[in-house]
Amino acid sequence: QCDNAKGLKAFYDAIKYGPNHLMVFGGVCATVTSIIAESLKGWNLVQLSFAATTPELADKKKYPYFFRTVPSDNAVNPAILKLLKYYQWKRVGTLTQDVQRFSEVRNDLTGVLYGEDIEISDTESFSNDPCTSVKKLKGNDVRIILGQFDEEMAVKVFCCAYDEEMYGSKYQWIIPGWYENLWWESWINSSQCLSKNLLAAMEGYIGVDFEPLSSKMIKTISGRTPQQYEKEYNAKRGDGQSSKFHGYAYDGIWVIAKTLQRAMKYLNATNKHQKIEDFNYTNHKLGKIFLDAMNETNFFGVTGQVVFRNGERMGTIKFTQFQERKEVKVGEYNAVADTLEIINNSIRFQGLEPPKDKTIIQEELRKISLPLYSILSALTILGMIMASAFLFFNIKNRNQKLIKMSSPYMNNLIILGGMLSYASIFLFGLDGSFVSEKTFETLCTVRTWILTVGYTTAFGAMFAKTWRVHAIFKNVKMKKKIIKDQKLLVIVGGMLLIDLCILICWQVVDPLRRTVEKYNMEPDPAGRDISIRPILEHCENTHMTIWLGIVYAYKGLLMLFGCFLAWETRNVSIPALNDSKYIGMSVYNVGIMCIIGAAVSFLTRDQPNVQFCIVALVIIFCSTITLCLVFVPKLITLRTNPDAATQNRRFQFTQNQKKEDSKTSTSVTSVNQASTSRLEGLQSENHRLRMKITELDKDLEEVTMQLQDTPEKTTYIKQNHYQDLNDILSIRNFTDSKDGEKAILKNHLDQNPPAQWGSSDPSRTSKDPIEDINSPEHIQRRLSLQLPILHHAYLPSIGGVDASCASPCVSPSASPRHRHVPPSFRVMVSGL
Repeated sequence: QCDNAKGLKAFYDAIKYGPNHLMVFGGVCATVTSIIAESLKGWNLVQLSFAATTPELADKKKYPYFFRTVPSDNAVNPAILKLLKYYQWKRVGTLTQDVQRFSEVRNDLTGVLYGEDIEISDTESFSNDPCTSVKKLKGNDVRIILGQFDEEMAVKVFCCAYDEEMYGSKYQWIIPGWYENLWWESWINSSQCLSKNLLAAMEGYIGVDFEPLSSKMIKTISGRTPQQYEKEYNAKRGDGQSSKFHGYAYDGIWVIAKTLQRAMKYLNATNKHQKIEDFNYTNHKLGKIFLDAMNETNFFGVTGQVVFRNGERMGTIKFTQFQERKEVKVGEYNAVADTLEIINNSIRFQGLEPPKDKTIIQEELRKISLPLYSILSALTILGMIMASAFLFFNIKNRNQKLIKMSSPYMNNLIILGGMLSYASIFLFGLDGSFVSEKTFETLCTVRTWILTVGYTTAFGAMFAKTWRVHAIFKNVKMKKKIIKDQKLLVIVGGMLLIDLCILICWQVVDPLRRTVEKYNMEPDPAGRDISIRPILEHCENTHMTIWLGIVYAYKGLLMLFGCFLAWETRNVSIPALNDSKYIGMSVYNVGIMCIIGAAVSFLTRDQPNVQFCIVALVIIFCSTITLCLVFVPKLITLRTNPDAATQNRRFQFTQNQKKEDSKTSTSVTSVNQASTSRLEGLQSENHRLRMKITELDKDLEEVTMQLQDTPEKTTYIKQNHYQDLNDILSIRNFTDSKDGEKAILKNHLDQNPPAQWGSSDPSRTSKDPIEDINSPEHIQRRLSLQLPILHHAYLPSIGGVDASCASPCVSPSASPRHRHVPPSFRVMVSGL
């Protein structure tokens, strides 16, 4: 410890009571030395210190007569600068104990680093607890820490560094190197840190201090090498305590000797009458000679080259590294030559390479996996091949009645929309790993347009042809009106026009741009001292939500319109025309998959592989299901029973039904409201005839009973029932002719029934005609013929007897006289 009072008293006693002194050699304590050095100007005395390292004494305005052979504490700063440049560390932080000595070194270091392209990103200081400052350094991502603190605070600092994990391969501590050997053992008990944790945090730190003795094996001014001097010094020292300043004290003696020698030569050369013995405290001329001679000092001593620059020793700075509980010299800095020498393979970093001066953030594009893109592209190609096969099937069989009735042109548009949707998958998979930023931004627009147009083309065509079926079967005002494919193309074109208007406005007002989203840093999977910041490309614009809402709303309305048409045409009984079930299934699948796909895609926004996989599979699934639902049933029906699909399920036509016009157009012009109205009329007429025939059967049964009871009632029968029987025989039925307009059932009943039915027996010709007609025998004969005729005429209309029987089929049990009677009438029946 320094006793300022005693030191100052000894100095003043020597000045007052002792002989005149030429110089002052010494001064170890900074406080005493600074007071003495400040007052030496008044006595013209030059002071040379070998142990005062305080930076304060470097102020030549305040201490003009002060010199020192030991480098200042600030002398380590040029050496630190050289070390930082050697390892290309351009970003550092400082941690300083609140003591003037350390603060001055830090301030000087700031000046040294200024203008050298090295950033001091954080400057922290502390008095007693360094943990808060250590946390701040870590928070500012400081990797290279320049510390200025004593041994006691150093223990606390490294304990905090261990707690904050600021040690190891990612951090480098550079602290003073003048600590005593095994310095931590003296202070470990005063901390709350375990010895092994402290040593783990200390491992690899670099200490910076002046070199006590030169390592060069060169003879010094004394004729000894530094190694020889050290050996002789240790021999003479014996068991005494060694001081690291002994070499500087030794060189200091040589400095004084060489200074006096030069002064004497100068006096001999300029003024032979004046000698150095004539010096006194008021002789400023001799004092100035001693000062100039001191500044000219330049020789190689045991501590290296001894040179002063503004009173400061330009010495050698050594670098040591703490390796396995001991300090190992790893390099040295020569201030005179301004060179840094790192001893080969001596410095060891805890990582494979020196730590980085900051967290190296390597931006890594999250890109779509090439194998995944290849697999999904292969599935897409298979889907497009399937669509091409459907297109070939549709074109090849376009003249088939089944395909004609299903609107082949609209089917082609459905296939085109599906293929456009498939094509968009290739564009969704192209990201920054495949294309440039400019190309990616173009793809943002192109893939949106293709998918939107493809969706509208496919479902627009599907809904348009369904609308035609709905219009024919549900709208009575369109009776016999032909809806051609050109009109359906106009409808699909209108839907696409709405799409184009939305897309053009979107592109002009708020076009899609390439945006990059950055995510939180992640450690390097390879273990390198870098952090990975994932980035992801997106296609976005300012009002993305609004534009997507407009598109979704339009597509949603289109789907609702399709659902409405499917529901309205669900009862159409011609399979070739009725796609309502398949439309409903398509809308259901597309709706469900789009909702699920959109939700999952949003949740996996930061995972491009998952997002692309979901989007691609949704498009593939929706397009494939839609195309299969439209074409697979047609393909199966065409191969199994093509005629059944073009016929009405409820009414099967007879074999002799005349063929329809072969020039039926592809727009199903044969199906119109007229046929629907006739169909409903036939059903109503059929029911009415059933009821009437039931009533007439009762009347006939009553007549038969009356005939069996009495012959006298024939007049009543004639007057009351003859007209009814003629009505029965004159009932009209309906059948389809070539032009589909007339259906007639006509009974050619002779106006003279007795003449036609009369026997050829001449004995009966002379009788009264009236009496002969009304005789019981003729009435019974007439009824036996008329009743079968009645049933043969009407039972075919209700499914009872084949209408091909044009003449009465007399029962085998009938009497022989009835069998040979020639038919007196002809009945033409056409099946319903």
